[in-house]
Amino acid sequence: MKLTVLDKSGKETGKEVELSEEVFGVEPNENAIYLDVKQYLANKRQGTHKAKERAEVTGSGRKIKKQKGTGTARAGDIKNPLFRGGGRVFGPRPKSYRFKLNKNIKRLARKSALSAKVKEENLLVVENFNFDTPKTKEYLQVLEALKIADKKSLFVFAESNKNVYLSARNFKGSNVVRASELNTYNIMNAEKLVLVDNALEEIVTNLNK
Repeated sequence: MKLTVLDKSGKETGKEVELSEEVFGVEPNENAIYLDVKQYLANKRQGTHKAKERAEVTGSGRKIKKQKGTGTARAGDIKNPLFRGGGRVFGPRPKSYRFKLNKNIKRLARKSALSAKVKEENLLVVENFNFDTPKTKEYLQVLEALKIADKKSLFVFAESNKNVYLSARNFKGSNVVRASELNTYNIMNAEKLVLVDNALEEIVTNLNK
């Protein structure tokens, strides 16, 4: 499959790139995408949630009323979970949500995500570009030229591009990453995927290891 390469002004450069069928032409595997996205989000969770249980609440251990004859339920002390300010029953404890995923499944997930973008015609290839200085206005002009200013977008460069990255930082719906940082979540979270032409080779190489 071939795609026309555009420049940052949205015009055709006259060049075409051949997309690898092994990476951009596979049948999307929804289960692999689901598992990879699930792992990415799970690994980002801190897991530091904690609630005090009965033994950890500060308070007197004195029995607050006699055992029988009150007409109400028996209560041992003021830290009873039924009382306001008492401990919580089976409260959350710190834990890790991380889990492992087979490398082959992760690789299949990224291939599936990329292939899905191609099928949906939501993948663009642009010529490598840079800014002299970080300029939000210039980055906005690129988005408008590519007609994706009103959509969530992800730009993928072959290597770190500091000026473009800093220019895009003010846009909530647009992100800039290196090819080595590309993951399934970022791909699926973007409506439009924009690949810089010199990043294609690295993406294919990484996914065919």
